[in-house]
Amino acid sequence: MTMRLLPEWHPQDAVQLTWPRSDSDWAPLLERIEATLEAMVVAITRYQRVLISVPDHSTHERLTATFHYHGVPMERLILIEAPADDTWARDHGPIAVDRDGDIVLLDYEFTGWGGKFPARQDNALTGRLRAASVFKAQVVSRDLVLEGGAIETDGQGTLLTTEACLLNPNRNPKFERQAIESRLKEDFGVERVLWLTQGHLEGDDTDSHIDTLARFCDPQTIAYVRCDDKDDPHYPALAAMQKELEALRQPDGTPYRLIPLPWPRPCFDPEDGHRLPATYANFLIINGAVLVPTYGDAADTQALDVLATAFPGRDIVPIDCRSVIRQHGSLHCLTMQLPLGTLSEFSAFR
Repeated sequence: MTMRLLPEWHPQDAVQLTWPRSDSDWAPLLERIEATLEAMVVAITRYQRVLISVPDHSTHERLTATFHYHGVPMERLILIEAPADDTWARDHGPIAVDRDGDIVLLDYEFTGWGGKFPARQDNALTGRLRAASVFKAQVVSRDLVLEGGAIETDGQGTLLTTEACLLNPNRNPKFERQAIESRLKEDFGVERVLWLTQGHLEGDDTDSHIDTLARFCDPQTIAYVRCDDKDDPHYPALAAMQKELEALRQPDGTPYRLIPLPWPRPCFDPEDGHRLPATYANFLIINGAVLVPTYGDAADTQALDVLATAFPGRDIVPIDCRSVIRQHGSLHCLTMQLPLGTLSEFSAFR
C-alpha cells in the first residue's frame, strides 16, 4: 500500500468553510466576518466548488439567497447543516492522502489548539459530514492531535513543520519528536520531516503553525515571512528562521528557492491594543488561482506581486482579512482544500 500526502496545488473538488454561529466569539464582528467569507466564496466559486458547514436551517436559507444574489452558480455551492464551535476549517477539517490511487480523509483529534478554546463540536464535524454522505472518500479516525495548519508538504515525500507546535506538550504529551515523526511518516507516506525551531507571530493562538510562517509553492520553492525591521520584536526569531530555511536541502541536496514575503506594519486590536498576527504566508492555493490575505497596508501590493512570481499561470486574488485577524487567524486558517475525488455527487445535496 502506498500513501501520499497531497500538496495544496493538487486538483481540488472544493474548498471547505465553516460558517460562524451568531453566538460564537465572532458575535461582535459577525457582520464583518460574514462579509469576508462571502467575498471568499464569490472568489473561490469562480474556479471550483465550496462546501460550507452552516449552524442552522435559517443560515442555510439566508446564504442560499445571498449567494444567488451575488451570482454564485448554485451547482458550485454545497451547504450542509452541521454545528461547530468556530470557523477554523484548516484545523478541524480532514487531511487528505492518496492511498493506492483513492482519496482517504484522515480525521485527527482537534482540541482547540491544546485546550485553549472549546472544540467538542469542531472535533465532531468531519464525522457529521461523513454521516451526511458528503464524502465519497473514506474517512479514517486517527488518535493523534494534529491541525492542518501545522503541516506543509511538497507532495513528494517531504513534510515541513515547527517544533513549537507539534512538540508542544499541550498536544500529544506522551509523544517525543521521534514518535511524532514516525506517526507522520506512517500516516502520510512522507520520507522526510523538516523541523523549524524558530519563528512566531504575536497574537497567534496556534503555537506557531507553519502556515503562518513558511509555505511550499512547488516542490522546489518555499515562500516565507521575513521581518526587515530590526526594532520589531519579531526580528530575532524570524531572522533565525530564515537561516534555518537557508540550511534546508531538497532530497537531491540542492537548496530550496526561497521567496521572502513582505512584512506589513503592525496591526493592533482596537479594543485592547494587543498585536494581531498579520501574515502574507496564510494564502490559499485553489484550482487556477491563489487567494492572498491583505491588511490595508502598503505592503499588500508587494505581497501580491511576490506571490505572482511564485505562482505563474495562476490568478492572484486579494482578500481583505483585517476582520479575520481580529480572532487571531487569517485566510488559510478559515479553509481546507478537498482534493479531486473527495466529494459525493453534488446532486445529492440540491
